[in-house]
Amino acid sequence: MVYDYATMRLSLKAHPLHFLRRDFRQRGIVTHDQLDRIDDGRAVSLAGLVLVRQRPGTASGVIFATLEDETGVANIIIWPKVFEKYRRVVLQSRLLRVRGRVQKESGVIHVIAHELEDYTHHLLTLTSGEEGVLKPGQSVHEQESIDGALRHVSEEQLRAARLMPRSRDFH
Repeated sequence: MVYDYATMRLSLKAHPLHFLRRDFRQRGIVTHDQLDRIDDGRAVSLAGLVLVRQRPGTASGVIFATLEDETGVANIIIWPKVFEKYRRVVLQSRLLRVRGRVQKESGVIHVIAHELEDYTHHLLTLTSGEEGVLKPGQSVHEQESIDGALRHVSEEQLRAARLMPRSRDFH
């Protein structure tokens, strides 16, 4: 799956977050398809591969990001004050965790970001171990702690994390 993403920017086998879902669920991270069942204004935590970052000149410094998980896409709004606080995370993350509030307006669902966290290091677990990938439903913690994974990162693992597609950014 990792090498599919490296060569074609997609995989017919599985989405990378499919392999991380059990651990993410334990952390309270919802799937993108659950957003339509969450009430407007409610707090939510989600994660996804960053597909697009946009900062239109007419948006007064607001950044719009599109994240993808194994169930679909989510639209994220990052206000200028939040962006300044998490600038590096917003601009460099390939896998991003967002805590924010659901906003539903005219049939469109957005998440207004309050906290952002770079979760790119979780992609390293996709190529660790003898088999080279976490099995569906296997927890990251069952294989190795994140701290341990970061201390024992092989060149192959770093290369695999870099293989995930970069976002398409527009200004």
